[in-house]
Amino acid sequence: MKKNIRNYPLDELKEELKKLDEKPFRAEQIFRWLNVEKVTNFDEMTNLSLDLRKKLEDNYTIGNFKIEHKLVSKDGTKKYLFNLCDDENNLIETVLMQYHHGYTVCVSSQIGCKMGCKFCASTGIPFVRNLEASEIVEQIIAIEQEEKIRISNIVFMGIGEPLDNFENVMKAIEIINHPKGLNIGARHISISTSGVVPKIYELADRQMQCTLSISLHSSNNAIRSSMMPINRTYPIEELMKACQYYIEKTNKRISFEYALAKENNDNINDAKELVKLLKGKLAHVNLIPINEIEDGTYRKSTNENILTFRDYLNEHGVVATIRRELGSDIKAACGQLRRQSLNQNKR
Repeated sequence: MKKNIRNYPLDELKEELKKLDEKPFRAEQIFRWLNVEKVTNFDEMTNLSLDLRKKLEDNYTIGNFKIEHKLVSKDGTKKYLFNLCDDENNLIETVLMQYHHGYTVCVSSQIGCKMGCKFCASTGIPFVRNLEASEIVEQIIAIEQEEKIRISNIVFMGIGEPLDNFENVMKAIEIINHPKGLNIGARHISISTSGVVPKIYELADRQMQCTLSISLHSSNNAIRSSMMPINRTYPIEELMKACQYYIEKTNKRISFEYALAKENNDNINDAKELVKLLKGKLAHVNLIPINEIEDGTYRKSTNENILTFRDYLNEHGVVATIRRELGSDIKAACGQLRRQSLNQNKR
């Protein structure tokens, strides 16, 4: 079976070229064609010999996605349902957001998700498999080609748990970050996790400069476990030890995501518990008005509660901001469009 040539960071690509009895500099040429010129077939690599192009064609493929569906919000946010064009024609979602500082893409890391978070539209849809590094990178390339733009920021907050697909995500980041690749700075790449504690330690040991975001959503074990089953395996005490290790090892601030659900985790006592948990730590709280999903049990907190919650945190030494809501009219939250598409296909 042919391998997807987009799967290889530059050093690994050089090893692949050695197997074809080719010089290492050829790998740099190919790497540029893939990630800078963004070609879709080997014949476009015009500074390679016909013989080498034939070798590449015989041994590798270049993955190219098909846009199954595209939604455009009134605020400019765009959501893509990509067909991976694999054997099962699997579908994933990717979101493009525009800010004053440039374009941000929210990428998926898995087809489906095992975490079972009760507020996420991916829950209830069977997990299929991990995405390969190439399939993560291709989400960015496909959008840049479609929109004729340059992406400046990447967030791993789409479908899937990035730290549950650790090696492929790390490999994708290496390609994304490489100055001869997509050349997106590590500080412009954010990894969001529901709290896979062993991988947080491993991420810290790698000394990566990416931003780490923790989906916290409650500082109370009982409430967090009811929202996020992973808390039963890695409770808040273990999670916070891993976070402190990460902060000490990298000297980088962690962003804690907190989705506010009405009459669940949004009252002043919840805010007090959160201050107790985070005060004095190198941390920032990103408050998120929860996205209501079909058949979901959680409802969005009131604007008054959200503002009161934010102000309490800030007044008591924990920096907190409210995430701007984007794409609510096109179901831009992760998993919603894929869920809708799969349900329609069943019907």
